Amino acid sequence: MPLFMDVHSLGDRVTMDDVAKAHAADLATEGTHDVSYLRYWVDEASGHIFCLVEAPDAEAANTVHREAHGLVADEIYAVQEGS
Repeated sequence: MPLFMDVHSLGDRVTMDDVAKAHAADLATEGTHDVSYLRYWVDEASGHIFCLVEAPDAEAANTVHREAHGLVADEIYAVQEGS
């Protein structure tokens, strides 16, 4: 399954607590789209969120965000994991 890193730029409106709630909504929605949100990172100071997701394609990953909470990614990158 392809792996993607998405980036959300929300400015000063982002908190770790809010992102945890949005991630829980993603997990509740992802199964209907063959998507698996794996991890996320938050930079509260800059207002950025980074999500690592396995998905058939970038649009499927964004569809889960759209349906779960409406916060679609500003950018999505196809990535490969290294060690």
